[in-house]
Amino acid sequence: MTAVELTPPEAARWAARAGLALPTDRHAVVAATADHIHAVVAVLRELDFGDTPPASAYRAGGETHDAAV
Repeated sequence: MTAVELTPPEAARWAARAGLALPTDRHAVVAATADHIHAVVAVLRELDFGDTPPASAYRAGGETHDAAV
């Protein structure tokens, strides 16, 4: 998957499409923030969870606690 950086005009267009008023001086900052979030999510997508059970398999309160370290 190739990542193309979001440009400030595209950030403004997407904000307008979502119904958000985005001042002109914020376009570049929003684009940079969106690019950063995209990069973090891309790294998370590469993680191999292998044999990790789904969250529905966890039962809160079922574990026993002791003072041993």
